[in-house]
Amino acid sequence: MLHHVPSAVPLDAAQFGWALVIGLAAGLTGAGIHRGSLALRSRVERRRVPVTVAAGLVVAALAIAYAQGSSKPVSDVLYSGQSALNPLLENSAGYSVGALTLLVACKSLAYCVSLSSFRGGPVFPSMFLGAAGGIAMSHLPGLPLVAGFAMGIGAMCVAMLKLPMTAVLLATLLLGTPGLTVMPLVIVAVTVSFVVSLRLAPPEPQPQPVPGTAVKAG
Repeated sequence: MLHHVPSAVPLDAAQFGWALVIGLAAGLTGAGIHRGSLALRSRVERRRVPVTVAAGLVVAALAIAYAQGSSKPVSDVLYSGQSALNPLLENSAGYSVGALTLLVACKSLAYCVSLSSFRGGPVFPSMFLGAAGGIAMSHLPGLPLVAGFAMGIGAMCVAMLKLPMTAVLLATLLLGTPGLTVMPLVIVAVTVSFVVSLRLAPPEPQPQPVPGTAVKAG
């Protein structure tokens, strides 16, 4: 659970409208990351050592570009985000919209490259990416900080994990009492993101018949 979470404001129609937008944006972003990582993975498997080294250099370049462009630490891009969620929320006023936008772009690309080449889970990077995107969008009219933060986490989690209940619980329980207030918004954002990410998911690979075996018709 995060500490020093601001109070959530009462829900209104504008916030539910933003839930649809955040869900759509997260679904599109998650699908792009997933498809990109699968496309890169096929290249990694053919030449694992040199391509993995190149992938590491790409991630490092993205982290440096973010740090130079935002004057923020490279750890925002390099680390999974498990320990950075609380500082990101507490220091959100110190992040400009430009810095947050650059963070989302660099983190998404680094996340995509890392999924294709390195071991690791999708949970905390997706939470951090969604949180950064939600905070960036909270600068827009009608979207409070806590609502954007929670919806971003839930929507990105479900886009990557395809587990709606888990995404809703992570986003709401993480914030404590304010999270319960914004839970209806999170449910809407998660639902939209889940549907979009499923629609855009790459087709499942078909099993190849074993040579020498007969295939029965009908």
